[in-house]
Amino acid sequence: MRAAGGRLECLRVSLGVWFLLGGVSPVRVPADPVLAPVLVSGERPGPGLWQVHGERARLWILATVSPLPVGMTWRAGEVRQVLAAVDTVLLAKPLELSVPHVFWMLIAQRDLLLLPHGGRLRDVLPPDLYARFVSQRAQTGEHGDKWERYRPIIAGGLLEDRALAAKGLSDRLDVSLTVRRLARERHVAVMELSTPGAADMLKALQAVPAEAELACLSTLLQTVATGIPELAQRADAWASGDIDRLSALPPSTVTACAAALIGEGAAIAPWQRTHDAWLAALEARLQGGGATLAVIDLDLLPGPQGLLQDLRAAGYRVDAP
Repeated sequence: MRAAGGRLECLRVSLGVWFLLGGVSPVRVPADPVLAPVLVSGERPGPGLWQVHGERARLWILATVSPLPVGMTWRAGEVRQVLAAVDTVLLAKPLELSVPHVFWMLIAQRDLLLLPHGGRLRDVLPPDLYARFVSQRAQTGEHGDKWERYRPIIAGGLLEDRALAAKGLSDRLDVSLTVRRLARERHVAVMELSTPGAADMLKALQAVPAEAELACLSTLLQTVATGIPELAQRADAWASGDIDRLSALPPSTVTACAAALIGEGAAIAPWQRTHDAWLAALEARLQGGGATLAVIDLDLLPGPQGLLQDLRAAGYRVDAP
């Protein structure tokens, strides 16, 4: 890897794997420059908030989505109104990865990121899957050997990252930073929730079966081929507060890829631990009284195994935006 580009790619490797394995904590890193006009731009009305009612407490949930268009803004009017009524904002603690930390992980765990014995993707992928990868790689303008020595899940994550950037989308735009700033301006207490970290990410990566990794790569390639416009629509529906349209759109790559991995029994630990940590924190706030605004990744909320259903099952009333 060349020095300048290599550092950024090393960072992308670590972050890409983290998101694919279900680590949904926001990450503090610089956003990539826009390489092409964004698919969705301009100001939007702002996302809606779920409300959860307890006997002695009220909870508002602001869902976040990823990726988001670089340069898109959303009105935080409802968030500001809620901040005037709450005493605590609950956020996931950011996963801070410095460049030296990334390099240390790559040196210590190089075998988790690269194919063993100098192998190449053409040697390990089924011919049809490799042909799809080569085709999508060429459409990003990358040279023929790009990402050949990375494991399939790593190469797929880097390819998707490059395709998103080419459309002005980024999965490293952190909505919670805006909420954190607004809370501090209004002197509202900010509580950070600890979720699985980098060590958990590497441990989960070590346990991914080959079949699940190929299924994840296939999902990533499908997103690159046809799914990016839907991701842009998902971002627009979120920023417009259109929950019905948001619910009707396909899930994010993170959800689909994590489902493939979890379906094979891999990567379930970080994902489940993140879910369990959030559920415990939300129930603690609801049982403790007061009013709370929680900022949670949308991928953790809906569905039969999602946090909203868990809260309903525990007896709380959940009102949709």
